[in-house]
Amino acid sequence: MKERYELAYNRIHEIISETNIPEVYRAYCQETAVLLTSLDQVLVLAEGDGLQTVSLEHLKTWNTQFYDPLREDNYEKFYGNPRYCTEKFGEEQGKLMAYFYSRFRDGILDAYGGDRESLLLLMELFLQVYTVLTTEEDQPRWLKETLYYYVHDYDKYYTEKGIRRLLDPSLDRLVRIVTDSDLSDEKYLYYYGENITENEIATARYISSLPKEKIEKIATTYTEGYRQGFVAAGIDLSKKKTVNIRYNIGFEAVVREAVRQFAEMGLTPVIFMSGNTRPMGVSTTPASKQYIYDHRFDDALTLNHAIVKEKLSHAEEVFETYKELAYTFAGPAVIEIFGEKLFAPETKSESPSYTPEQQKLSVDYRRDYMLIQNRYIREEERSFTIIAFPIPEIGSDFEKIFDETIKINTLDMELYRKVHQAIIDALDQGESVHVTGRGENETDITVMLHELKNPEKETNFENCLADVNIPVGEVFTSPVLKGTNGVLHVTKVYLNQLRYENLRMTFEDGMIKDYNCSNYKEDAENRKYIKENVLQNRDTLPMGEFAIGTNTTAYRMGRRFGIEAKLPILIAEKTGPHFAVGDTCYSMSEDIVLHNPDGKEIIAKENECSALRKTEIEKAYFNCHTDITIPYDELGDIVVNTRDGKEITIIREGRFVLEGTEILNDME
Repeated sequence: MKERYELAYNRIHEIISETNIPEVYRAYCQETAVLLTSLDQVLVLAEGDGLQTVSLEHLKTWNTQFYDPLREDNYEKFYGNPRYCTEKFGEEQGKLMAYFYSRFRDGILDAYGGDRESLLLLMELFLQVYTVLTTEEDQPRWLKETLYYYVHDYDKYYTEKGIRRLLDPSLDRLVRIVTDSDLSDEKYLYYYGENITENEIATARYISSLPKEKIEKIATTYTEGYRQGFVAAGIDLSKKKTVNIRYNIGFEAVVREAVRQFAEMGLTPVIFMSGNTRPMGVSTTPASKQYIYDHRFDDALTLNHAIVKEKLSHAEEVFETYKELAYTFAGPAVIEIFGEKLFAPETKSESPSYTPEQQKLSVDYRRDYMLIQNRYIREEERSFTIIAFPIPEIGSDFEKIFDETIKINTLDMELYRKVHQAIIDALDQGESVHVTGRGENETDITVMLHELKNPEKETNFENCLADVNIPVGEVFTSPVLKGTNGVLHVTKVYLNQLRYENLRMTFEDGMIKDYNCSNYKEDAENRKYIKENVLQNRDTLPMGEFAIGTNTTAYRMGRRFGIEAKLPILIAEKTGPHFAVGDTCYSMSEDIVLHNPDGKEIIAKENECSALRKTEIEKAYFNCHTDITIPYDELGDIVVNTRDGKEITIIREGRFVLEGTEILNDME
């Protein structure tokens, strides 16, 4: 491998100054050559933990070199932009060359991770592309072939790499950044190799300035929520050995304390990052969200039945190899962030997109991959937790909002337990629930509930406090689909950081019958936007969850600071009723027996779709779950229709009126 690496590096270094490259491809090839040879300097240092010897100024220079091309107007003339490549090289070839350039940029994290083999594969891929561009006449054909065989030949390698970094604690480079770095020296932020902005720098400064007791409190809320998730589900945490910690760069002071607390539970941290166009694990402020959006369907360039079959076979083989690590994996513990600049993506015809056949293939692949994963990381034997905090981009009130968020994340659970119980007692008398909007909100929907065979011992709704899903503040159920009919409408909402104006969905027997929004002038564009990003390229989805959010403190924080649109779904879903499209909250774990604090068993854990899991599993699960919240100021009434023909009003004109819940109207 070392010999191959030297040969590849030397040849690429020559390309930087070559003059015989066809002019149309010269800048593309030479910019890529400069990128890859620059990464060699990083790699050499990272292999021996030598990044610590590099000055802060030099680390910042590298960060600027690698990420400035994506920022703001620079992206318009960036070879990773499919539109720019299409303008330069034509429609068919442009998509391929933008794809390749994006893959070459994967080498940034490979270099900082000291991964010589992965960087070598990208160098060799570039030399293949270079050869096609400089020697072949039918470049689109040969680029397609190069791409196909690259995906085909190295899928098992990349599958193993991805699964190992999720499960294997011996891959501890990122853990060591957290535990061993001098967190008072901002140099450590640049050891990741990710885009570093004022968000990450100011977050790190602020959290490091907090009293030790406050950092411990934040970490304890996070880790104790994780532990309580196992307790609530009756899962034996002592059998587990690893926890996957996910966070935004800048939160290392909290994560370091969390690592210590998880160690007291017998858990070793696993921390990974994937970066580039599919960021996961450790995250950062993207240099360009449009870049990520432009490449969301890159696999459309190669996706076919043979590739899918091969990928699933490799996944099963790799999970079998690492089955012991999978068995002792406890699940993810996630620190989300909110407050980023709101993003309205541009949908580009130049970006890769799925054919109708590929849409189905993609859906089938994600479902079948999850079924394989769940055989090794069993849903009924793992848990998770999610907590969220703001970042400085939220505005000048960042520190005040951060403190308010700590308050929200540590509200009195005993008070909420009692309030939730009053709501659940009313809901459990119901056959259905009728939800309406007010003002410009045109929601008018009836949600059907499961019949309780033994109301003294059974309940439809989970009393959700603050364990796996922090902060406290909702009661939720899996609705009966048949008879769940009506219109769900929200005047403005952000789902997975994408904006929707006047999002409207019509449900018939619990399935989405129609949908639209007003983001674009053409209805076809609006429907395509929703289908790709909410329906995940499906024709329909069921209503997987109905919930009533009760965290009026979070709602008031959003209104007071004018950040309602920037609240993450984790908090936003608690600020009004919400409806999730996709799977239920109990997907693939329907048979686990769960009880509320009052001792009643939660029986509404599936619907008519998930009930098919034992006979037609391809129709049972959708591997997506998107919460859509109606804020209190758009909410009209929530009324329970009982089986004996009575009505019980929980909320009227956006205010709680049910006895025992009125305190929510005045909570600050």
